[in-house]
Amino acid sequence: MQDHTVAIEPGPSGATLRFAPCFNAAVAFIDRHLTEGRGAAIAIRTVTEEVSYTQLAERVARCGNALLGLGVPRGGRMLMPVLDGPAFFYLFWGAIKAGIVPVPINTLLRAADYAYMIEHSACAALVYSPELAAEIEPALARASHRPVIVLRTVGEVGALPTLMAAASDRLDPASAAPESPCYWLYSSGSTGRPKGAVHAQRDLAVACQHYAVETLGVHAGDVFFSAAKLFFSYGLGNAMAFPLWVGGTTVLMPDRPTPESTFAAIARFRPTVFFGVPTLFARQIAEFDTLRPDLSSLRFCVSAGEALPAHLFERWRRLTGTEIIDGIGSTEVTHMYISNRPGDVTPGTTGRAVPGYAVKIVDDEGADLPCGAAGRLLVRGDSIALQYWQNPRPTAVGGWFDTGDTYRANADGTYTYSGRSDDMLKVGGIWCSPVEIEAALIEHPEVLEAAVVGREDADGLVKPEAWIVPSHPGAAGPDGIAADLVRHCKARLAPYKYPRWVHLVPDLPKTATGKIQRFVLRQHPPAIVGSDLGRVGAMR
Repeated sequence: MQDHTVAIEPGPSGATLRFAPCFNAAVAFIDRHLTEGRGAAIAIRTVTEEVSYTQLAERVARCGNALLGLGVPRGGRMLMPVLDGPAFFYLFWGAIKAGIVPVPINTLLRAADYAYMIEHSACAALVYSPELAAEIEPALARASHRPVIVLRTVGEVGALPTLMAAASDRLDPASAAPESPCYWLYSSGSTGRPKGAVHAQRDLAVACQHYAVETLGVHAGDVFFSAAKLFFSYGLGNAMAFPLWVGGTTVLMPDRPTPESTFAAIARFRPTVFFGVPTLFARQIAEFDTLRPDLSSLRFCVSAGEALPAHLFERWRRLTGTEIIDGIGSTEVTHMYISNRPGDVTPGTTGRAVPGYAVKIVDDEGADLPCGAAGRLLVRGDSIALQYWQNPRPTAVGGWFDTGDTYRANADGTYTYSGRSDDMLKVGGIWCSPVEIEAALIEHPEVLEAAVVGREDADGLVKPEAWIVPSHPGAAGPDGIAADLVRHCKARLAPYKYPRWVHLVPDLPKTATGKIQRFVLRQHPPAIVGSDLGRVGAMR
């Protein structure tokens, strides 16, 4: 019988993972807990149910058998626009165990986006939450490709629960190698059309061991709660892979994360680790005195998606007594590859390279840059996606993946984010980071969120343009806030870096991961972004 095992050998710079020649990830993340005596432990908690590790393993097997019984072929893709809940686990791991490739996709998209993914993936099956029918069903009608199997997670006779109830709870894992395709994730689309990153069977295990265990120090006693959803890489790791790797418990909440809903879930389920994004932490801080949450169960929090400003870290620590561990990861690399550590945080930086990953900063010609110089961030590790689907550009070149981010290395071994490489501005002939300007803007008490892009002035020269979500709309009037923000920036930044235009808007366009879509701000007039609360012309 094939063992599907992975041996973990500790080392001074991170553990080495040695995979059996035949390795199906579902064995390591699901079945292993039964042989290790963890069957009665709770794997999943929601408002309505609890699922033990024994129940999880049985339902994963039933789901895999149900999918095979429907005729979904081994190696075929299964699109999963599925809300956070136990069914997501059954489908994802059931597919992997059966040799089917699950493809979780964003549950916040529109019909045109879903039609694109249906066509692009040429999926054999599509399983969706009925709450998404208003967008999924028109997408199926307009897509040129029609999946053979279309199934709802709940609902009418023939939906997933009925099929699972009739299926066997015994399923032999499909034969696979550590480097075999396992699952896909689509990139967030922060720079345009999403790309399908094809991940191998080993990738989640590598990310879990190096980041969750060796960097964060999580263990079986931890309860995980992620505001970030399961359909993208940050949430998939936080809320599913990490707890399953260590034998912990995850808390799932299908609702949109708000300060009220996340604080209520923390008070109810008592998680020890909370994963969020800077935007949510900023809003939680703004409403902290009003909501007065009980966060006493938390050991620490984790942030990703955008760089966490130092002042947000400090304000959160003063309010809660806990740290926010900031890091950066990507869909292509599976999860984090640079991060701070609990008890070892340098505010305003992304921290140090995660064990098992190497990073370097290079110029446009690929030459290494010294400390303090901003350049392209490259990363190398064993969890980088095999390829982009139907995209000739390789994910990694010479073993190094170009993250698309601009960073600079610091003398203490930490790294500081300077923005997306394609977001960098050249102002007055000098390269300028929009993140630096945003960090200055967000220090102002009237600013809740800020985004900076480049815009040509009347002479065709690029200058910074700021989009602001105010903390207190209307408090000082749009003209007053804008003028004050320009003065604020001039006092803190080099003279050429202050924003020449300031727009006050109720919201900023973001991906599902919380990343600001600066390309939307660059390409569209203000009406596309949101109704201006106020707009100020060129500030000289």
